[in-house]
Amino acid sequence: MTREEFDIFCGRLIATTNVIQWGNASVWKVGGKIFAICSRWGQGEGPKFSFKCSDLAFEILPQMPDIIPAPYLARAKWVQLEKPEALSAGEFKKHIIAAHEIITAKLTEKLQKELGLK
Repeated sequence: MTREEFDIFCGRLIATTNVIQWGNASVWKVGGKIFAICSRWGQGEGPKFSFKCSDLAFEILPQMPDIIPAPYLARAKWVQLEKPEALSAGEFKKHIIAAHEIITAKLTEKLQKELGLK
């Protein structure tokens, strides 16, 4: 997946916003809370995709090639794909949707309603 494809996909999720910050990183939020990032942080060439994940996914994903606990965000159960092809496009999209859902669930009910998430 390219950064452009990532941005298009994240932009199609409900109530998302995008900001460019931290050295040209594409930061995706729902209700003001970050759920996914595309950056150049880390070793090697190409985009690095990071996202919030469940406890189980955080245990499993870093055991796969080219997936690591995300720099600066691992303590909050985030992973980073060191290479875009570390996951198939379908699997990657499932994890981005899950990240969006995890963050959405942490928002207040009032904010969820205001954003049309409930």
